[in-house]
Amino acid sequence: MIKHITATNFTDCQRLFHGRGHAYENLSHVNVDWLSPVILITLYQAVDEAWLLTQAKALQMLISECCSVQVQRRYEKFSPTQVLLGEAINKTVVTENDLSYHIEFGKAQNSGLFLDMSNGRAWVKEHAEGQSVLNLFAYTCAFSVAATAGGASKVVNIDLSKASLSKGRENHQLNQLAKKDGKKIIFEGLDIFKSNSRIKKYGKYDLLICDPPSFQKGSVNITRDYAKIIRRIPQWMNAGAKLMLCLNSPDLDEQFLKDEVARECPDCTFEQQLTNPEVFKEAHQGKGLKVLIFTYQPKS
Repeated sequence: MIKHITATNFTDCQRLFHGRGHAYENLSHVNVDWLSPVILITLYQAVDEAWLLTQAKALQMLISECCSVQVQRRYEKFSPTQVLLGEAINKTVVTENDLSYHIEFGKAQNSGLFLDMSNGRAWVKEHAEGQSVLNLFAYTCAFSVAATAGGASKVVNIDLSKASLSKGRENHQLNQLAKKDGKKIIFEGLDIFKSNSRIKKYGKYDLLICDPPSFQKGSVNITRDYAKIIRRIPQWMNAGAKLMLCLNSPDLDEQFLKDEVARECPDCTFEQQLTNPEVFKEAHQGKGLKVLIFTYQPKS
């Protein structure tokens, strides 16, 4: 595994090895992330513990700034995290594209920042100047941090989890963006599918970011539910608005999303698909993260 890691700059957080893309034989159950000063190995099935320790030692030697090598076992109940080498670090702050984000280890399945979306955050930062932004499924509001840093006039963050939004507030405070230049940053703990009037209250918007989970029991089934979001675009968005629509399901490719948009909101035009960071190599096209950019322009 270590021989496949080609990164040489460890200033920003990043994925070091992406086994889940099935591009490396016999390693599809392993990911490795650099979340300074922690290397996090994520396992999706049990491995030989001697092999794991050998890999951990090699990874520790790779990065001089590493203070801790930890493993998260996703195949076990509650996805427990264990320190393999070094210090027992449960919190850190990482940087990406000159912005900072809080990271936690061992409290939840996800640490607080999805590394495959780094190009998406960079795109938002570049296109947010003067824009009113609607950020759906905001999680810890990394997109909002990028948009505010990029000069957005307003960002409305919507997520069902108020705990995640609280961490989002902390991420804005960390970057000294909480009250920057009097710009409005709004956090609403809402069910997107039951709160259309509240979402409309802060609109209309110039930029939509929609990064839904593929499936959450009782709340989201994206095969069924993406259409509900797309058909509300005319209610939410200004003419000429940019739409960043994301799809994480390995079972659905970008054509699914293009077809949903064509059917539910034909006034949207596909512009481009953002590339994922090079390390997120996929053996089969369409299995990884899909980030599609559309423009909404009503014809009448």
